[in-house]
Amino acid sequence: MIILLNILLLCSVILLSFSLLPVIMQKIQSWQQKKEAVFAKEMDKMFYDKSPKSIVMLYFILPLIFGPAGYFLTQSHIVMIIGAFIGVAIPNFILKARYKTRIRKFNDQLLDAINMLSSCIKGGLSLLQGLEVLVEEMPAPMSQELGLVVRENRMGIPLEECLNRLDKRMALDELSLVVNALMVARETGGELPKVFSRLTVTIRDNRKLRESIKTLTLQGRMQGVIMSFLPIVFVAWVLSVNKHHFDIMLTDDFGRMLLIIAVILQAVGMLLIKIFSTIEI
Repeated sequence: MIILLNILLLCSVILLSFSLLPVIMQKIQSWQQKKEAVFAKEMDKMFYDKSPKSIVMLYFILPLIFGPAGYFLTQSHIVMIIGAFIGVAIPNFILKARYKTRIRKFNDQLLDAINMLSSCIKGGLSLLQGLEVLVEEMPAPMSQELGLVVRENRMGIPLEECLNRLDKRMALDELSLVVNALMVARETGGELPKVFSRLTVTIRDNRKLRESIKTLTLQGRMQGVIMSFLPIVFVAWVLSVNKHHFDIMLTDDFGRMLLIIAVILQAVGMLLIKIFSTIEI
């Protein structure tokens, strides 16, 4: 009788699985298509020539690699779950890291682009012709972004609107300063070479100020990093000496309360160090 019940239960589970499988696959395909559309938009903005489908497939492949690998190395189900979550987070991390790298390269090329554009205008070229020269002479990503500006202008979009779109794509304070200065100069009839010269001096001064702030706040930031890892290192060292050292803290109500307070105070301390060592300019 028990064997028959087990067989019936197994058959019921199999039938239920087969009935739900098409619905689950449809949901997965719908989610995959939406994710590919989002990634395609982000990758087009970064001129990333990889297929969005290859990035989305990492959501299915990496958890199956990192999860079993974590369990194989530590024999812990918790580490396996953490590894699976890390695998899920990696595709977004890849795109964000690539976007930050692109923004940093664009920012590093900004001063050279301003100087070259100023030279083109002094040589008798218009602003649009100067941008075309930058597209041909500057490396990526500057050439890619300005090439998009030139193509949009040829399609009939006003140059001011093209520059505003560039400003939104890059989201850089220094680029916003350049775009706004160009807008004002075009409306008031100011001399662009003088405007570019002042912009160059302003951007260089701002960068020197940022570097000085980073140097002055280095000690505070290092204290934050050390204080963040010090409790973890201390607990790991104590547990390596005596695995049962913190048992009373975990079994007693007062001990658990002290642990919660310690974690809260640690988080508050890290937050305060972060706030005090961050200076906006």
